[in-house]
Amino acid sequence: MVLQWHILKLPLKETFSISYGNYQFREALLVQLSHAGSTGYGECTAITYYQIDLLQFDQLLHYHQKAIEGFGIHHPCDFYTFLTQLQLPDFLKSALDCAYWDLFGKLEQRSFIEMNAIPTTTLPVSSWTISVAPVATQLEKMRASAWHKFKVKCNGLDVSAIKQLLASDFTFSLDSNASFTPADCAVLADIQGIERILYAEQPMAVGYENYKHLRATDAIRWMADEDAQHGSDLAVLQPHYPSVNVKVMKCGGLTPALEMVRTAKAMGFIVMLGCMTESTVGISAGAVLAPLCDFADLDGSNLIANDIATGTTIVNGKIELATTPGLGIQLK
Repeated sequence: MVLQWHILKLPLKETFSISYGNYQFREALLVQLSHAGSTGYGECTAITYYQIDLLQFDQLLHYHQKAIEGFGIHHPCDFYTFLTQLQLPDFLKSALDCAYWDLFGKLEQRSFIEMNAIPTTTLPVSSWTISVAPVATQLEKMRASAWHKFKVKCNGLDVSAIKQLLASDFTFSLDSNASFTPADCAVLADIQGIERILYAEQPMAVGYENYKHLRATDAIRWMADEDAQHGSDLAVLQPHYPSVNVKVMKCGGLTPALEMVRTAKAMGFIVMLGCMTESTVGISAGAVLAPLCDFADLDGSNLIANDIATGTTIVNGKIELATTPGLGIQLK
């Protein structure tokens, strides 16, 4: 098996504004695992609020390259166990795990969905992200969009803006990216008609001391994002968050993400399959779990100006799963 990797700069179609800052591009690490004429692809992106350093990942790949290449071709779950033993950061582990699933499926001529018996009879509709902006601008962008569900970003609580959004006919959720306070959350939950919002994602900064103020029975559906990193977080989240956002990258790969989704559903959580701002490489990996989820937020590759791959596509929110072996990823 041959391991290759590249650090890429992915410009965005427009400035992506959230409470953490404004972004014109994303840096991504593209991982390739090749064997017997087939290549599998995986990706992770440099997210500042996760403190991801791709240059550190480059050094780790150089250090572990011989061991990774020498692992050979076995079941991807065995490869994930091997990656765990290397004690790699979750984002890097995710890129390698996804690349291996893609390679293994291509060698076996079977898709990830086939190998894991995932039914595809129903698929959620993906949301489209509306960046932080004055509410009039946000509503204008929603009116101009062909998408049908929206995730509206906000930086701090603006009750007037929330009421204007509620007065519209749009289907939407809120994502404050941890910019609310406990007092803000109490006010938000008490706004008339707030139950019309699909969910309110990661309202406060990470940590139990913040989310202990939330109740799973509140009128608004709270959704954990940064608070829900791994399956081991679910039990303590359950009294406070009725829903969780599972992202392949933050979980450490498709292997643990699949387990987390199934565990969360068994525990009664509403589950969303989310993404970072990533190319079709990353979106194609995450999308294979979408049939198991209630919500999807997979617009990442649609935000990028120079997408590097083909595979699963998201067309105006409709998830069109790749049907070719592995994860169905090919570079352009």
